[in-house]
Parts: sequence; structure tokens; C-alpha cells
Amino acid sequence: MANEPIVHVVDDDPAIRDSLAFLLDTAGLASRTYDSAAALLAHADDLAPGCIVTDVRMPDMNGLEMVRRLSEMGVRHPVIVMTGHADVPLAIEAVRAGVKDFIEKPFDDEALLSSIRSALADQAGATEREGQDAEVRERLASLSTRERQVLEGLVAGRANKVIAYDLEISPRTVEVYRANVMTKMQARSLSELVRMTILAR
Repeated sequence: MANEPIVHVVDDDPAIRDSLAFLLDTAGLASRTYDSAAALLAHADDLAPGCIVTDVRMPDMNGLEMVRRLSEMGVRHPVIVMTGHADVPLAIEAVRAGVKDFIEKPFDDEALLSSIRSALADQAGATEREGQDAEVRERLASLSTRERQVLEGLVAGRANKVIAYDLEISPRTVEVYRANVMTKMQARSLSELVRMTILAR
């Protein structure tokens, strides 16, 4: 499938890369392997949708440094970190850095696959949400200056009369603009209009 999510596996140990690729293939999941954090970062600009599974301790750049670098670059793939050390402070640091899950080696195959499937479902949801947000932003961009002003008043919780006073127009005119805004934004209610406007920011 062209849009099939990819599990990006980052580990400096070729045996682990191969065994993970085999495990994922057996589970029907597509994967790509990288022998270092730098190798993955080199593809960060055009990284196929999916999730990242990385060893935490690697030479040159560890998994947490890579996660921070990806975040700085705007890459939002969910990350699962593997570690061979029962290192609780590192686990907490990983979660703070934005890691989705933390798996200790030697790990149970099903536990890892379950974590990966959860991460892929999260990313699919995020991609769908991003698409919806983009649509809302397009609708916002279609509003006239006056419609935007009325919308800002509505989002701030102001009554029509107050918006009319602030904009020096009649309450009836505010009602007309409000109806136009609802139509252009494809909102079925005021609460939906407010929610979509805030989430799209």
C-alpha cells in the first residue's frame, strides 16, 4: 500500500535491526532500518508516516538526543525507546522528552508489537486531525475582516449587543455576520464554532 505506515527502526546493533525487521515483517508491518540516529535524522525532512523504534544507548547520539532533535525539526512521529538497562530515571527523562513508550530489553515480542500498533493508531489519528485542522484554517482564511472580528467576539464569549457596540454596528448586522460565519465555518452550533476555532490555532 502506498500510504502504509512505516516502522522506522534505529539501532547500532545489526543483529537487533535484523531481528526487529523480521518480527515486524512477520506481523505484517512495513519497516525501514537505520544504523544510527544520524542516519534517521538525514531523512527527517521526508520521513514516511509511521512511528520510530529506537535504542536509547547508541554511540555518537543517543535515542533521547535524537528525539529532541526530531522535535526541534517538527517531526511528530510517535517514538518507542528500547533500553537494555533497567534505568528508571532514563525512562522518566524519555517520557518528558516526548517518547510514547519505553520498552526494556529483552522485551516480549507481543508487548513491543502492541506498543507499535498503538503508536501507529495514534499517528493515524494525528494525521487525520491535522487534515481537519487545515480545513478549518482554510475556512477561517475565507472570512472577511468584519466576519473575523465578529468571530473573535463570539469566541471571547461576548453577546451580540456587546460585539455590536465594540464594532460600532447594529446588533442586527452582527446577527447577519454571525450567520455568515456559521455557514462559512460549517458549524452547526455556537459551541462547535468556538471549539473548532480554538483547536485550529
